[in-house]
Amino acid sequence: MALYEHIFLARQDLSQSQVDALAATATEIVEANEGKVTKTETWGLKSLAYKIDRNRKAHFVMLNIDAPGSVVEELERQTRINEDVIRYMTIRVEEHEEGPSVMMRKNERDRKRRGDREERD
Repeated sequence: MALYEHIFLARQDLSQSQVDALAATATEIVEANEGKVTKTETWGLKSLAYKIDRNRKAHFVMLNIDAPGSVVEELERQTRINEDVIRYMTIRVEEHEEGPSVMMRKNERDRKRRGDREERD
């Protein structure tokens, strides 16, 4: 089976529980078609570089998938139909990254910097 990273952007007006439900739905699609989601990361609500369908921000979610190509095709088809998802991208990778992704490490680093700044004031 091949390894994939699937990232989707959900509308800004969704609650965190709705975004988690979207990720759970994507996981169900993969597992129903004999694939496996090895990791799910929610990167949070982030600003976009430009407006997409009148949205200035979006919830970012990444899934690491271990599945054949037909499963990814079905996942993309279902994602395309969903009105809450404004963009998505699936790429094939040689291996999944161990531990937190670069985006999650960046979030931790930013939080530490803000904490240092507050201590100095």
